[in-house]
Amino acid sequence: CELQCVCVYIYRCLVQRPKHKTRQATQNRSKMATECKKRAVLVGCNYPNTINKLSGCVNDAKAMREMIVSRLGFDSKNVELLTDEPESTYKPTRANIMAALKKMVDTAKEGDVLLFHFSGHGIVRRIEPQQPSNEGEAIVPCDLNPIFDVDLRQLIQQLPSGSSFTIVSDSCHSGGLIDKSKEQIGPHSTLRGIAPPVDYKTRGISLETLFQCLQTVANVIIATQRFLDTTAVANAINTGTDNMTGIGSRLTTIFGNNVSLKFLPHYERDILNLRSLTEDEGILLSGCQANEFSIDMPLSDKTGGKAFGAFTYTVLKVIKESNGALTNRNLVVKASNEITKLGIEQQHPCLYCSDENADAAFLGYQPNTTTGA
Repeated sequence: CELQCVCVYIYRCLVQRPKHKTRQATQNRSKMATECKKRAVLVGCNYPNTINKLSGCVNDAKAMREMIVSRLGFDSKNVELLTDEPESTYKPTRANIMAALKKMVDTAKEGDVLLFHFSGHGIVRRIEPQQPSNEGEAIVPCDLNPIFDVDLRQLIQQLPSGSSFTIVSDSCHSGGLIDKSKEQIGPHSTLRGIAPPVDYKTRGISLETLFQCLQTVANVIIATQRFLDTTAVANAINTGTDNMTGIGSRLTTIFGNNVSLKFLPHYERDILNLRSLTEDEGILLSGCQANEFSIDMPLSDKTGGKAFGAFTYTVLKVIKESNGALTNRNLVVKASNEITKLGIEQQHPCLYCSDENADAAFLGYQPNTTTGA
């Protein structure tokens, strides 16, 4: 009898109790999925009235907003849209973009899904053995004050455990935009650049161009003591320099300490303290490899009579035509195939993230399930 009682006790401990724990864990995960929020910052920079103007970036940002709200479980009140349209009162300057991203990260909780979509110009600086801190990819806000990969990495590593941060960047040289993240799609290349198709405009500006623009703007600001005129930023372009120190000097003259970590005095020390990203952090879908150009597609029948970025257009097309959840990997592969169908062979989208997140659902979307908004 005593032996029988002991056996029953052991059975309950080893079999019945774990089932209770499993049910509880499942309920907890379900509750977290229901309570989690999806938040987004969407940026479109056309750089109007400048020599660097683009056509499809504002359309990209607006189309992305429509897609994530209608199909991917985002609530419009949790979506921040920044464009440089003339009527816009909240321009996508570096300060405004970083403030919006910081607010999104600071308010995030465990299980939240965060998205940053950028459509505009990009720049790249290849590494030099004697100056390793000069390496990096960057996106270019409307005031030409770049946001570098290290700035995004510092932001991402402040995420609470269990949340995720996805970047979709439709800009030139955007591969590797999350510093130190793992490459899943897009073989590393040391080439400086690959020529784009002659029929399309690209979404990249050179460091020489950036330097000349900043030099001109610095002189204007010093002379007038007025706020930055973003129209004047890109109107004086001849020759410049490929020297990051010179560019950093111009940036700090104009913007003070509101510049990339890369240009601050303590950068060399602080960069050593950046920890490795964890499994749930830092998912980058880039429009091209770091040595390539992203295409700004003009008005055409291919894009329904509107200008779009090739990458954003194909990503949205794949999502729209999908009958179920798309993994990050599948989305990039299918978007790449669609870009090829458009006749663009020099642009290869990339994916940078952990092995686990490569095969996770894009923005956590699961069809026929309830998603928190």
